[in-house]
Amino acid sequence: MKLSQFKFNLPESLVADKPSERRDESRLMVLHRDSGKIEHKIFKDVLDYFDDQDVMILNNTKVFPARMYGNKEKTGATIEVFLLRELNKELRLWDVLVDPARKIRVGNKLYFGDDDLLVAEVVDNTTSRGRTIRFLFDGTDEEFRRNVEILGETPLPKYIKRKATAEDKERYQTIFAKHEGAVAAPTAGLHFSRELMKRLELKGVDFAEVTLHVGLGTFRQVEVEDLTKHKMDSEQVIIERKQADIVNRGIERKKRVCAVGTTVMRTIESAVSAGKILKPINDWTSKFIFPPYEFSIANTMITNFHTPESTLLMMVAAFGGYEHVMNAYEVAVKEKYRFYSYGDAMLII
Repeated sequence: MKLSQFKFNLPESLVADKPSERRDESRLMVLHRDSGKIEHKIFKDVLDYFDDQDVMILNNTKVFPARMYGNKEKTGATIEVFLLRELNKELRLWDVLVDPARKIRVGNKLYFGDDDLLVAEVVDNTTSRGRTIRFLFDGTDEEFRRNVEILGETPLPKYIKRKATAEDKERYQTIFAKHEGAVAAPTAGLHFSRELMKRLELKGVDFAEVTLHVGLGTFRQVEVEDLTKHKMDSEQVIIERKQADIVNRGIERKKRVCAVGTTVMRTIESAVSAGKILKPINDWTSKFIFPPYEFSIANTMITNFHTPESTLLMMVAAFGGYEHVMNAYEVAVKEKYRFYSYGDAMLII
């Protein structure tokens, strides 16, 4: 398929910059992938579509406060440093993006916080905006993390033009987040409230957890018309044996097995055994899913509404059927559904 086949007109007013008042009260579009039929619901209505022994697979990655602001030595210029991932815990080496990048060279020192709570030195250039930095810090790992927590901001996507607030710290995080390592939230999971999880549990729904630490590569623009030429960035994926067993029981029983979000779908499709069941994994994945694609594990999916020409939209179209999904997006625009990270949700069954 071609990049241009995933173009659609998205009015800027439909890109959500704030979460809905309550997690489980965002809107929900239900798309039936056999017929293309569409229903309009509220997110907590997902309860009506799941039953005893169905399985929901959640991404338990935790967003850390990845956006920091430092001052360059001598000039004092303010530099945004976006922490991407830790390369070496002992040496405190990190892969980062810097802005403005032209001012930052190897050997420069950056100071963070009024009393220079953290100091870092640039040790390498990786891409035009990418750098490797080393934090010069003598304390324990716990103290270092605490300082990052104090200095860092919730890494809201760039299209949200406002400053991150205390509310974002809570709302740009799923209620089941456990393992720190993501620089963006697995947004389909943001719609789940504690009450809704409890009600699903009482209905007999089983939850399995996997981990994909979301990196910025998930949102990298596709710049080639021929999709086979696009390369995804690698992201770390972890599935434990116990969690794989929960999913495989659902497959065996021919139940609904629901991938909550594109990150979950990438994770499980990166860990399929020869017998088409889920296997444990602790690895990196650069899997890129676009139509046509045969899915092995999930037969149901919850996802947000994504932007035109994004790899996320391509995966959803592969799962729900290209025509059905593009038609659903047309309806979503007409019905003024909210798009992107803080937007509304879609259930594909």
